[in-house]
Amino acid sequence: MSLHPAILYERQPENKVKCCLCARRCLIADGGSGFCLVRKNEGGTLFTLNYGKAVSACVDPISKKPLSHFNPGAQVMSIAAAGCNFRCQFCDNWMISQDKEIAGKNFPPADIVKKAREENCQGITYTYTEPTIYMEYALDTAELAHQVGFFNTFVTNGYMTPEAVKTIAPFLDAATVDFKAGGDPDFYKSVSAVPTVTPIYEALKELKLHDVHIELTNLVIPKVGDDMQKIREMAKWIKDYLGKDTPFHLLRFHPDYKMTTVPATPVETLEHAYMACKEEGLNYAYLGNLPGHPAENTYCPNCNEAVIKRYSYEITRWNLTKDMKCPVCGTSIPIKGKLHVTGAKFPYALF
Repeated sequence: MSLHPAILYERQPENKVKCCLCARRCLIADGGSGFCLVRKNEGGTLFTLNYGKAVSACVDPISKKPLSHFNPGAQVMSIAAAGCNFRCQFCDNWMISQDKEIAGKNFPPADIVKKAREENCQGITYTYTEPTIYMEYALDTAELAHQVGFFNTFVTNGYMTPEAVKTIAPFLDAATVDFKAGGDPDFYKSVSAVPTVTPIYEALKELKLHDVHIELTNLVIPKVGDDMQKIREMAKWIKDYLGKDTPFHLLRFHPDYKMTTVPATPVETLEHAYMACKEEGLNYAYLGNLPGHPAENTYCPNCNEAVIKRYSYEITRWNLTKDMKCPVCGTSIPIKGKLHVTGAKFPYALF
């Protein structure tokens, strides 16, 4: 098992350490590991066990993250390392996020950037598991990526400390923050083993402060995570603290892992959630995991013109002016970056 020096921790008496990377702030005894299973205390020094070890590497469209208002059409190198600081019973990547064995293929930061260039990517995304808990690996890769002109994005549960946000923010261009059940604290405790959701909101404010482009998702789970009032409250919080132009993706649940008996989310439930978000004043609500639904598209908030049409991960029609305005009424549409035409149609795995 390879050890790599960790960042963001405090030494404590009796060779204990306090990890300050994720919001759990685990107090770890000598010889012990954190809740994430990939950070270990050896003699009062904290090490990370997953540095440079990728459990997945894929070339993806950026729309898969999902990011709809950031460099649309771009192709990204997606990487993941083992471990997670949540224990979601519905996780569709549980094989790599919750395995006690620290698996992975040797894939150091320089090789990731090199491979991304070879695959004609425009950026690198840290995803599939939880990038917060492979921060050292992501940080070194992201710094090299910026040096060659790539952008960096996180797909994260948002459960990171302000210190962690400040550390990665200089190299982080966009983040997709994944909520579940409208941020319901009881759901997080019972289904994801998360003691409090407050740090996620604080991390979002910190990301906003550092001018990181933010898009949010919310997994709508039938019966246990489809409370419309919670979704309305989340939409209102987004509008008040992040702005009404923040994209909010409402995702359809599919049975997986320990929740295989829960049915997929009814389309009608998602449509009600979509309308609730629009009624709360969000300009850009989307429905995800519903290929072909009209709510995959981007509409002008002023005249309702369909300015970007999509089918699943693919942009099927681009109807914006060169300066990202609605061609009908001239309203500016908040797209960060530019349209990329890569020719890539589907994601594909490298390993």
